[in-house]
Parts: sequence; structure tokens; C-alpha cells
Amino acid sequence: MYFTSALVSRSLIKNAGIIFSKQPVPKNLYATRLFGTSLQKQAEAFIPKQRIKSLLPTNNSFRQAVTRFCSKAAEPAKGQKAVGWWLVGCSGMVFVAVVLGGVTRLTESGLSMSHWKLLGEKPPTTKEDWIREFEYYKQFPEFKLKNAEMTLEEFKFIFWMEYGHRMWGRCIGAFYAIPAAYFWSRGYFNKSMKIKVGIFGTLIGLQGLMGWYMVKSGLEDRFQDPNDVPRVSQYRLAAHLSFALGLYILFLMSAFDHLMPTKQHAIEITQKALKLRKYAHISKGMIFLTAISGAFVAGLDAGLVYNSFPMFADRWIPSDLWAISPAIKNVTENPTTVQFNHRILGTSTLALISGMWMLSRKCKLPPRAHTAATAVVIMGWMQVVLGISTLLTYVPTHLAASHQSGSLILLSMAVWLTHELKYLKKLPK
Repeated sequence: MYFTSALVSRSLIKNAGIIFSKQPVPKNLYATRLFGTSLQKQAEAFIPKQRIKSLLPTNNSFRQAVTRFCSKAAEPAKGQKAVGWWLVGCSGMVFVAVVLGGVTRLTESGLSMSHWKLLGEKPPTTKEDWIREFEYYKQFPEFKLKNAEMTLEEFKFIFWMEYGHRMWGRCIGAFYAIPAAYFWSRGYFNKSMKIKVGIFGTLIGLQGLMGWYMVKSGLEDRFQDPNDVPRVSQYRLAAHLSFALGLYILFLMSAFDHLMPTKQHAIEITQKALKLRKYAHISKGMIFLTAISGAFVAGLDAGLVYNSFPMFADRWIPSDLWAISPAIKNVTENPTTVQFNHRILGTSTLALISGMWMLSRKCKLPPRAHTAATAVVIMGWMQVVLGISTLLTYVPTHLAASHQSGSLILLSMAVWLTHELKYLKKLPK
């Protein structure tokens, strides 16, 4: 019955539009989504108001049937929620990988596995296997110059730390690739998403290669002097972290687009709101840059010098800030300068975040945007407190790992805020 009535009504509306308005029926009438709006308002575009009441019955269920029939817009893309939650899972996997990597560095476990295989290494299972693995480790600089007194049991601990980090990275690849292939074959990806999927896969592969390239720098024969400290290159460590953070941000942004789509907000947007959006993006960049500077701090063990705050011992500016020649090398190779830069970046980022939050209180914004701005400033202060506590207590593993995790959470909050401000536009008056 509804189907027959809908056919009649559609024909009646179309003919009435031609007769009374003397205009062709707009093509977009049947291609526009009508859910949530009354058919009467849609009909007003081409039928005189005085004729509408006589043309449309008042029964709501009848109108809904006509609405469903006349709407020929495509349904929402299939499986968007499933794809969104898959992307959330991928970002969560990367989050854990970054934390594991930080703990691996803090426990100085990264050089325990001195070989690398693409599809994974089989861990030792027997005592003979462990002895063989330990003897292989003894051939490299870290054991010769630093861990000459290490026992087999101590070696097992650092081995399992590095093994867990590597295998988690491979799990990320599987967790990404298998659902991606399924979603692609089922037509869940549009053209834009297919490009992103290709980028995600490329970054995951590059991340794995960069991880091995980083470890290899700590196994080289460049450590010969007994005073040398065998460690991975801080440059490669920063690059490895940059790839991980970039991948994490891209996964999270795509997840927000699928699960929390943001529409253009029909409110009067002021210049303050547009300025807030600019500051939000700058804050996100500053958080990212501060996190990368933290990689240099970790790579050089710079957190173990000048364990006081806010002064460096009894000085505001340390005396050995430019101890290395040429001066430019101090920025990335002098532990004192690296820690100094990290402090300056951290406090500058906190000041920017706090100012952005105060500006947000003066702007008319969607509720979720206000919540995101508040989350950013709260996490920003917590992160600074964690950083100072880590420094003053000589970098204990649990606090240092919490500080690194805090940087990821803060970055997540900043990505959320910029997502909520994505489509702000100054509407015409």
C-alpha cells in the first residue's frame, strides 16, 4: 500500500511542480538525502506554498514512505564503523609499540639481538641455544666495553625485552594487512581511503627497516676506546620515533574521520575561533617536535645530567652549553644542550597550550571542541609535571616510561582538537 501511494505521490508532486511553478523539476530533488527534514520544506523549492497542503496528506508514516522512495542518494559507505574501529586498533598497536620501544631503550636492551630477520627470529628454547645466543652477543662492542660482567640470566632479560618489541612490530603488520585486504575486497574503501591504506602500509614497512638500521648503528666497530659508550645513533633513534609518531597520527586522524565525522558547524564563527584553530595546529606541531627532542635526550642519556629544576645546578644557563666544536654539533650531540633544548621546548609548548585554552574559553565552539581544548591543557600540565619528576629522581624506568606515554596521550588530545576544529568556517552575515 505504501509503495503504491508513494508512486502516486511522486508523480503528483512532479506534475504539480511543472503546472504551478512553470519550472523544470530540480534534478537534485530525488538525489538529496531527505532524512531528518520534512518533505514539505523540500517541496517548497518548486511548489507554491498555497498548493502544498492540498498536495500532501498529513499522515506522518505516509510522508516517511514518500521520503524513502524519493531519496535516491547513496547509502553511507559500507562498514565505516568497522573500518574506524580497525584504525583505532592500529593506532593503539602503534601506541604500545612506542611505549615498548621506550622501555627497551631505558633498560638498555636494544642491542641484545644482534641479527635481524624479516619474518621474525625463533627465540632460544634450550640451554644450549641460550649459550649460543649469548656467545654471539659477546662479539659486539656493548658486551666488550660495558657488559663484560653480565651473566646469562641478565642477558635473558634484555633479550626478551628486545624480542618482545620486535615481535610486537610484526604483529602490527599482520593486524594492519589482513583486515585491510578484507575491507578492500569488500569495497569498504573509497578512492581517498585506498590512497591512505597504501601510505599506511608503506610507513609500517619503512618503520621496520628504520628500526633495524637504528640497531645496526650500535653494533658497528666505531666503538673502540674503553671510554666509549656503545649505543644506537641518536639521529636514527629520532628518525625511528618520527616514523612511529607520524604513523600514529595518521591512523588516529583517519579513525576520527570514520567514527566522529565533523560537519561544518552552522554557528557564527569569529576571528578568535579561526585564530584558535591556527594555534591548535601550531600546538600539535610543537608537541610533536618536543617528543622528537625527547628521542635525542634518550639517545644520549641526557636526562642523567643536571638533575635539578628550574636551574642547571646553580646556573640558569649551563656553562658547557657550547662545549663541542663546531658549535652546531652541540644541538644534537652535547647532552647538556640536548636537555636544555628539551626543557625550553617543553615549557614553550605548555605556555602555548595554556594560552590556546584561555582563548578557547572566549570562543563560541561546538561542545566537543571545548572538551578537547580542556583535555589538551590538563594533559599538558600533567606531562610537564611528569617530566620534572623524572629529571629530579634520576630517570627511573617507570617514571620515564610514563613521561613518554604522556607525550603520546597529549599528542592524541591535540589531534582530537584539530579534528573538532577541522571544518570551522566564517559564515556570511
